Amino acid sequence: MMRLIRAERARRQAEAERQRVTLDAERIRARCQTLAGFIEEFWPILEPKKELKFGWALLAMCKHLTAVSDGLIQFLLMTVPPGMMKSLLLVFWTAWEWGPLGRPDIQVLATSYSQPNVLRDNVKLRRLIESEKFQTLWPLALRDDQNAKGKFENTGSGFSEARPFSSMTGGRGDRVKVDDPHSTETAESETERGTTVRIFREGITDRLNDSATSAIVIIMQRLHEQDVAAVALELDIGFVHLNFPMEFDPERACRTYVNGELFFEDPRTEEGELLFPERFPATEIERLKRAKGSYAYSGQYQQRPTPRTGGMFQRGDFEIVDAVPAGAVRCRAWDFAATQPKPGKQPDWTVGLKMAYAAGIFYVEDVRRDRWSPGDVEKNLKATASQDGLGIRIRIPEDPGAAGKSDAATKVKLLAGYDVIVVRPTGEKAVRAKPASAQAEAGNVRLVRGTWNGTFLDEVCSFPNAQHDDQVDAFADALNELALGSTYTLDNVA
Repeated sequence: MMRLIRAERARRQAEAERQRVTLDAERIRARCQTLAGFIEEFWPILEPKKELKFGWALLAMCKHLTAVSDGLIQFLLMTVPPGMMKSLLLVFWTAWEWGPLGRPDIQVLATSYSQPNVLRDNVKLRRLIESEKFQTLWPLALRDDQNAKGKFENTGSGFSEARPFSSMTGGRGDRVKVDDPHSTETAESETERGTTVRIFREGITDRLNDSATSAIVIIMQRLHEQDVAAVALELDIGFVHLNFPMEFDPERACRTYVNGELFFEDPRTEEGELLFPERFPATEIERLKRAKGSYAYSGQYQQRPTPRTGGMFQRGDFEIVDAVPAGAVRCRAWDFAATQPKPGKQPDWTVGLKMAYAAGIFYVEDVRRDRWSPGDVEKNLKATASQDGLGIRIRIPEDPGAAGKSDAATKVKLLAGYDVIVVRPTGEKAVRAKPASAQAEAGNVRLVRGTWNGTFLDEVCSFPNAQHDDQVDAFADALNELALGSTYTLDNVA
């Protein structure tokens, strides 16, 4: 009799334990329906001794990766400071897609500038997949015949292959994950950086299994004004750019759009507001600034790389305003690209910059900038003049030689009826820009608020070491034209 009682008690205890485990598993599965919930649940498996600190920025990164999984984003670029869990986030993302999302068929090609780093993360992914907790919830066996740290396959036809950035030829995937393609030690080397950019353009963009549905995700810190992030955006193939400076800059507030709709907006409102105070409080930021120096901090932490040298213009010199005072005189100066756009090339830009002058202040009012063909240049030149009106002087450059003179004459004829002046540029670009630099430093230059502000400041404040200087030329010419036509002369503004 006692034996039967004990057996029944054991049966009930076993049933209670089974129900508890079932309920616990259901709770975990429900929590893991989101990528953020999955990371919180499985964090101790990969980082048992580190506390997980989950701020809004990480939630935003998870939101964008989820949009990739949902097919809403195909090309995603995330530029974020060091310490933002970049590498682990991509590890968890793949495990989440294979497990909770029910997509063990997804094939992943992961890369980084460092082979040890990308192999390290592939091993972490395998450790996570093979953990007892993961296997209990989402049984997924790894194939014995392909289970190395560099590449392992699962029985659902998916795999994760880790390759160094320099050896991408031959591999393909449904997900190409690029984690810091540049090294901080070599990003300033034109040769090393150029090689990395070439590999990205020639060896990454065609590594997709399906050009319509497979995705590329790049996550990195900015290290140079012509790094992979800059080139990815210049290619204009549809990268959604999530950009997080450590300290908030209202002029560069990040907004992302999906299918034409606002998808995310940086929630910060105050200039200098920190990105991740839970992990990087103000005291730590000040320490980083002292340790890194302004150049490294600007690129790695503010995602605003600038040359180590240069400095004719400083961002703080340009106040942004909403309007120009009444009674201003105006000029639009043009700088025409010398080369036509070609596939795989990044030629100069054609720029038309409109400036106003009132009460001793120069206002950059509008910037038209594009890589137009010669025919489109003429159409846009005339259309812009029509929009500006007859009261605005138009300044165009005349390149040396007969061809330059003929081209300028053609444009003057095209602009018949408008106030047009042709000037042949002389001297070095930096010399011609000195009056504009002096006025900006004196606080006499304003920018009228517009979508072009960020691109303009990036180029001007990197001059003379940036890749392009077309906006600088137009800026300098417009200011010089207005200065000569006012009480200023080039002698007293230089």
